[in-house]
Amino acid sequence: MSEISERYRRVAGQFTQRVEAVPDGAWDHPAPCEGWVARDVVGHLVEWLPAFFFERWGIDASPIPPVDADPVGAWHVVDGAIQAGLDDPEIAGRRRDTPLGPATFEETIDTICTGDVLVHTWDLARATGLDETLDAEEVHRYLAGAEPYEEQMRQSGHYGPRVEIPGDADEQTRLIAFTGRHP
Repeated sequence: MSEISERYRRVAGQFTQRVEAVPDGAWDHPAPCEGWVARDVVGHLVEWLPAFFFERWGIDASPIPPVDADPVGAWHVVDGAIQAGLDDPEIAGRRRDTPLGPATFEETIDTICTGDVLVHTWDLARATGLDETLDAEEVHRYLAGAEPYEEQMRQSGHYGPRVEIPGDADEQTRLIAFTGRHP
């Protein structure tokens, strides 16, 4: 297994822990993303990850349960398919054209997926009252990699305006504020 596969496994594992721990009745609690509830955080990942990755890289997955009925099961199917692709050297090394240029499956997962799962772990935890602590190493890695591209990321519409925070804020707080969320 590659470093990318292990990094995704660690980050997705933390998201999975939160998904599995959502208290009864909390799936409809408001999430930090405007207009979303906790279930929508999972729905976002379950929708865009297969749409972007599965057909393009030939990833096979079991039928994905509807998020409205089974958010935990839906996430397990998508996460399992991505991890299986990363753990298969042939799939992980497949090069395809992407909106960011030619890249392998694992490079693309590392560039756009792992960080998204990381930040949405915080969103789900915040919405449902679970532990909001993120993997410090990944927080550092994501923030260091994203800050140089702040203008492009904001123009893409994926992030709102940076939230002002004290200059001595810890790195996780800085990442959350960078993504337009109120820590």
